[in-house]
Formats: sequence, structure tokens, C-alpha cells
Amino acid sequence: MSELVTGDAVVLGLRTAKLPSRALALVIDLVAVGTVFVLVSVGMAIATATLDDAAVAAVGVATFLLVLVGAPIAVETLSHGRSLGKLACGLRVVRDDGGPIRFRHALVRGAMGVVEILATLGVIATVASLVSARGRRLGDVFAGTLVVRERVPAGRAAAVPPPPPWLVGRFSGLDLSAVPDELWLAVRQYLTRMHQLDAVVGRAMAERLAAELAARTGVPAPEGVPAAAFLAAVVNERQSRDTRRAFAAASGTVSGFVVGRPQSGTVEVTDDFGTVGAVGAGADAPWGAGPVTAPVTHPAPVAASPRVQVAPGRPAGPDGAAAEPGVDSAPPPTTGFAPPA
Repeated sequence: MSELVTGDAVVLGLRTAKLPSRALALVIDLVAVGTVFVLVSVGMAIATATLDDAAVAAVGVATFLLVLVGAPIAVETLSHGRSLGKLACGLRVVRDDGGPIRFRHALVRGAMGVVEILATLGVIATVASLVSARGRRLGDVFAGTLVVRERVPAGRAAAVPPPPPWLVGRFSGLDLSAVPDELWLAVRQYLTRMHQLDAVVGRAMAERLAAELAARTGVPAPEGVPAAAFLAAVVNERQSRDTRRAFAAASGTVSGFVVGRPQSGTVEVTDDFGTVGAVGAGADAPWGAGPVTAPVTHPAPVAASPRVQVAPGRPAGPDGAAAEPGVDSAPPPTTGFAPPA
């Protein structure tokens, strides 16, 4: 594992490519380029049969430079470090900071490859790769690049750390329906790598993500709760809801939150991803603040009593009183979050 530090002080754990995989990728590339070179050379020889020796030699040199040198450079530039052999072996050329390479990097690698691969049959490249701690040949050293493995064994992804015990379940009433997948991904990536970050940079990143998450949910983080702990608790809440939703789907039930206590009829139950069914309103129905799980009834008939809004993460009115017609009744939160279930 090679640890690279970006300009934002983020440590990237990259698996550098070993010599056997790089050698196999190089053989595939050489076979492909050599085949193209032979075909182009035969075509040029036929086309220049009537020219003098000097012209034939010039065409031969141009073919060598364009095919054996220019073609690999163009392929690596356009594919951002993935040649045919590297693509087959799951490898990629990246910069020292983990970013994609550009034309200047591919040019230096290609120019040095003529000396250490073509001219010496790969002897210099092999020795340099064995000596280097990260398996780099001379072209990588001068270009500031590194060959890494793109395909890694499954199951090696770092797990999201659990939140503090005193925060588990505290955000069960939070509405997460407006949080986009991109923000969830950014939060998960931060939580899995927060111990690898610089303390100041990590704290600033956590506060920025927490502020964006609070803006999406409409409820700020409680006072005194660290931003990283807040993010871990919210992610844990979403994972818990996903687990409950999966079990509910398998058992034919729906889960959601209701507002008010209707006297008769049925009300819709809505989760974070939209309306999923309806629940009958009776004396035994679990109305009130908090989550509701009940058998699905499709379609949901219109209730005879005034319409009661149902939305994820919205508590009932005070003392279980019915909500006003067409209005969501929710007491103002006292701690910055809706009361947990």
C-alpha cells in the first residue's frame, strides 16, 4: 500500500502495481504496438517502392517514431493512463498525488521508454522497478507518475465508524429525504478516512459537511455535539432505516411517521422515499409521534375525517391531539432536532 498525500492533506491509500503485473501489461502493449508497426511498415514499403533509399529510410524513421513512440503516448494521454495492457491487467498510471496524468507525463514516460524498454529490451526498466520502493521505472521517476492497481479484492472497503452510544437513535425523527446521494457519499468517505486527515483540515471538512447536511434536513446540529459525531450518528440512522425498510418490504409492511390522530378511515404512510401504502385508523392503531409499522393497504381510501398529513420525521401534535385540517402540526423542537421515536 502506497500512501500519497494530496494538496488538501488527504492521505490516499493506493495499491502500487508489482513487477509481474506491469511486465504482463507491457507484453500485451508491445504485441499490440508491434502488430500495428508491422502492418504499417508493410504498407509503407509497398507505397514507397519507387522512391530512393534516402526517402525509404526517412519514411521508416517516421513510422518508428509515430507508431512505437507516438502511439503509446497518445493512448495514455487520451485514456488518462490506461493502455490496452494496463486495462487488461487492471492497472493505471496516475500522478504522484493520485490525479490523472496529462500529455507531458505521457510524453516523458514514452521518451524514457524508448531507452529503458525498447533499446535495452526492458533490462533498465526491470532493474529500476526492483530497486524502487514503489516499483517505478525511470520514466515514472522523471515524469512524477506511479502505476497503481485499479481493481482491488472485494471486501476491503473501510467501514463507517459507529457513533457514540449516547447519540444512537437520537436522530430517529430527522427527515433525510432531501439529502442527495452525492452528499451521503462525501460523508461516508470522510468518516472512513477522518483519522488519516490533518486535525485542522479534518475538523473544517466535518463542519462543512455537517452544515450542508443540516441545510438539507432543515434542522441544525445540537449544541455541544462534535461535527464528526453528528455525521456518524446521522449515517447510522440512515443505515438503520434502510435495514428496517428491507425487512418491512420482505414481510409486506410499511414504516413511516404520522401526524395527529384521526378518528376513522385510513391515512397514508410516507417514508423517506415517498408514499408506500396506507394504514387503517382504529382504536388499536399506533398513532402518535414516532415510527409506525403496519400491514400495507392499497389503494388508500380518502379519510372521512379532516385530512391528516403524513410525512417522514414529523411528530404528532401535543398530547396526541389531531392535527388541524390540511396542516402539519409539530411542536417546536427544544433541542434542535425533532423528538426521537
